[in-house]
Amino acid sequence: MIRKAEECRIEYREHMRDGDGTVKITNLIAGDAELNDKGRLFAKITLEPGCSIGYHVHENDAELFYILKGTAEYSDNGQIRTVTAGDVTICPTGTGHGIANKTQETVELVAVIVYA
Repeated sequence: MIRKAEECRIEYREHMRDGDGTVKITNLIAGDAELNDKGRLFAKITLEPGCSIGYHVHENDAELFYILKGTAEYSDNGQIRTVTAGDVTICPTGTGHGIANKTQETVELVAVIVYA
């Protein structure tokens, strides 16, 4: 199966997880079945300057980010770290994270959420 870029569903979430601004989510899958019901998200996330995804804990799943473009501040279970293009973040089940674009450039990342 191939899904063309123009076939991906785009959504906009304001104040995602109590973050700032509006986050653009380009969903790369059409539902859990495309991940063999082992996860619920495979998406490209775009954070414009000043936008963020607020800190939150993953209770029944884990999330990974692959930073495609830009520089962001990543809250790794409460510890703030700088991430840049090529970095991977891993938020295991039972831990928390958040990400903020505090630069003047767009940040793009791929996010994957898998079930515990």
